[in-house]
This record gives sequence, structure tokens and C-alpha cells, in this order.
Amino acid sequence: MKIEVLISTMHQKNTDLIKKMNLRTDAIIINQTDNVNYQEIALNDNTVRFFSFNERGVGLSRNSALMRSDADICVLADDDMVFCDGYEEKVKKAFSENPQADLIIFNLIEDEESLNRQNATTTKINILNYMNYGAARLAFRRKAVSYNGITFNLNFGGGTTHQCGEDTLFLRDCLKKGLNIIALPEAIAELKDERDSTWFKGYNEKYFFDKGILLALAHPVLAKPFSFYLTLRHNEYTENGMSKTRVYKEICKGIKFVKSQKYK
Repeated sequence: MKIEVLISTMHQKNTDLIKKMNLRTDAIIINQTDNVNYQEIALNDNTVRFFSFNERGVGLSRNSALMRSDADICVLADDDMVFCDGYEEKVKKAFSENPQADLIIFNLIEDEESLNRQNATTTKINILNYMNYGAARLAFRRKAVSYNGITFNLNFGGGTTHQCGEDTLFLRDCLKKGLNIIALPEAIAELKDERDSTWFKGYNEKYFFDKGILLALAHPVLAKPFSFYLTLRHNEYTENGMSKTRVYKEICKGIKFVKSQKYK
């Protein structure tokens, strides 16, 4: 069972990221920067392939890595993660003990525990809870994804038109294709909060407009009920002075944008 870590990063000037992230397996690093370059770095009995491309967009970055992978199991990662010693064995054991699973979502160790990132028990991922999870710390059987033609949406995520959501749509597409997804209470990496978000600029009109677009695509029928629920649940949405009524209206603008097909 070959494990390969697929890493999205930007503006790396050297290969120090390999040591910084404590990589111990094969890996593909997609470095979005202002030039084009390729290196192969020997890592004990493994190989790290380091690609630099003059392009932008996290979905494009993840697709670039996925199309070059020949591993049995791919592990998605961002450059602010540090892998735990023995992560390769943890991933192999998880898939061996859960042969029905096509995708497994692991925990990340964080300074402040987040319900969206911490799995307390083994959880079956379905249409009701999949939006709670992001791409980083996600491992999957490569052929289960590639043979079903599943890729990351190029219109969502850092460096694209709409700020975030490429991971949500990826998981939705996996579920629509009938793939089995579980979340395990097992940590494989630690999240280091060392850099500012490449896309989050606060809870503003743009954020909520993009949230509405994402909800409309992820849940075409239930987009408005979901937006109402999220508005009531997340008090932080009003921290910039917007009322909950205004937040809901801004999200609905994004929903209407999709419903009217104004993107065509």
C-alpha cells in the first residue's frame, strides 16, 4: 500500500518544506509561484516530487498533484501542517481495518480544539454532515476517486473567484458517486497557525455571497433552509456589525445568483 502526500503551497523558494512538515513518505508538492521548475528529492527510500508552476488556485493545485500521483492512498495536506511520526503506519492501518472506506478523514492536532476538525468517535459521513470537513487531513483510495472522474472545482478556494468551498464540493461529488467516507478519531498531523488565510478577509458581503453560491450548488433544494440554519447558529457572522437578517439576505443573493444562472 503506497502512501503519497499531496501538498498545496505557494511562493516556496526552496525545499525546506519537506523537513518542516516532517514528511516520511512519497510526496508531491505543488508550489504556485512566479516561475516553473521541477525537482526530485530523495527521502530515505521515498521520493518527493517538487513542482513549481506559474498559476493560482487551490483547486488547480490539488488537481495538479492528483493527476501526477500513482499511489494507492493519497493524503491531502496544506503547508501549515506538521505530520506526526508514524503517520504512514496510521494511514495504512486505518484503511486495512476499514476496507469498505474509500475516503477517511483524520484529526488534526490544534491549539484550540475545533468541532469541525476533531472527530470524537468514528463517524459515517453523509449528506447531512459532510460540510463540516475540509480537504486537509483527508486520505483516499486514489483509484476510487480518479476512476469516478472526481476532481476539485476550479472556481472555489483560495486564488479563485469564490473564496472557499472546493473541499466541500469535492466531498459532495464523492458522496454522489456512492463512495464510502468515514471520519476517525485519529490524528495524523498538527496544524501550525503560522500564516494568515489566503482567502478569508472577514465576514463581509463577499463572504456571504460566496457562501450562498456554495450552498446553492451543494444543496440545490435545501439551500435556503441551510442558510437560515447557519445564520442562526453562527453568532460570529455578525461580529462586523451585520444583523442576522442582513447576513441571511446576503447569503440569499448568492443563492439567487446560481438559481438565475447568472454565471453563464
